[in-house]
Amino acid sequence: MPLKISALLSGNKPWHRLGLPGWTVSVIAIALLICAPVLFVLGSMFSDSSEVWSHLVSTVLGSYIANSLWLILGVSSGVLILGISTAWLVTMCRFWGSRVFEWALLLPLAAPAYLLAYTYTNMLDFFGPVQTWLRQLFGWTSVQDYWFPNVRSLWGAIAMLSLVLYPYVYLITRVAFLEQSVRTLEAARSLGCTPWRGFFTVALPLARPAIMAGLALALMETLSD
Repeated sequence: MPLKISALLSGNKPWHRLGLPGWTVSVIAIALLICAPVLFVLGSMFSDSSEVWSHLVSTVLGSYIANSLWLILGVSSGVLILGISTAWLVTMCRFWGSRVFEWALLLPLAAPAYLLAYTYTNMLDFFGPVQTWLRQLFGWTSVQDYWFPNVRSLWGAIAMLSLVLYPYVYLITRVAFLEQSVRTLEAARSLGCTPWRGFFTVALPLARPAIMAGLALALMETLSD
């Protein structure tokens, strides 16, 4: 009798009537709790009570969103190319210094991303050591005498953040490559796949979840900086 009563009581819960299990409701509640500050900020942008937000919406918000999207797109491409290529090389190839590169490629994680970005910027700026050395070497006197990429730009920020954040993709992707069986690639080679085709059709799809996890970490770090 008590079991029947508890079953009836549990069946009367709203989420059971909607066909949702308890775990799903718990996850949705936690997600809403986490997203509450973001939803509040988004809602306040379009409310009439906040003059600051309305001013931002009418002036600089569009450019901020566009720059953020370009930054996400550029950093995604950069960290994927650097992280996947380096992870594959140090995992599948043996060359002089490969053992050193296995841990040396993680060194950008030893310092905050914004700190390394500022360091790269100061090194490559007009008054930095790189351009100063080039002017002394070739006898250039002003910026009109030569061309050098502008580090203090959107593309400079993409390059700097890609060089700093690629270890997120490298580390997790390398673990995924290490866990893959060599026999899978050997089977692909026996079926006529070239090394490049085996990489793109076998190894890379198997490592896709790890790659996406590393990319998500890199993009969250990008937006936070």
